[in-house]
Amino acid sequence: STVFVTGNTFIDAMRYTIKEDYHHPLLDWASGSRLVVLTAHRRETLGEPMRNMFHAILRAVQEREDVKVIYPVHLNPAVRETAFEILGNCDRIKMTEPLNVYDFHNFMSRCCIILTDSGGIQEEATWLGKPVLVMRDATERPEGVEAGALRLVGTSEAGVYENFIRLLDDKKEYNLMARSSELYGNGRASEKIADIIENAV
Repeated sequence: STVFVTGNTFIDAMRYTIKEDYHHPLLDWASGSRLVVLTAHRRETLGEPMRNMFHAILRAVQEREDVKVIYPVHLNPAVRETAFEILGNCDRIKMTEPLNVYDFHNFMSRCCIILTDSGGIQEEATWLGKPVLVMRDATERPEGVEAGALRLVGTSEAGVYENFIRLLDDKKEYNLMARSSELYGNGRASEKIADIIENAV
């Protein structure tokens, strides 16, 4: 009776950070293309798993000329070394320094697919209705997978590549995942928390 489910307050934040009139030079660069947002940084994916992931993404982008990727690269030297070695020579993959939350939210809102090994992004993207390919073997957000908003694709080159290509090429498959959901919050968690605190005083 003293525990309340309110939803993620980060969803609330997105109601304020995402702007219709937002502009960024990288979005100009991606104009006319299918934009994909990539994040990859988890320690358990360092080494061979990360190399596999990047090779799969590079292969898919090289095969689909209308696809461009924006990748804010984590500051971990091990991540940066692998990223620039494998992805650095592809002119349709733009690697940037880490983005602030305002820019990143607006990039997510304008992309068609998100590839990530992150956690919080899985919740944010679900509210935005963006299909997420989770490059991990397990996620602490299984309800998102069950709802069809997230798909676990592992870290093998074949697994990442095949699922990425499927979403790019199969419109029906894409539309099944591209549905906004309030699974992790409806953007009003902060109001709910404030009401609960006021009523408890």
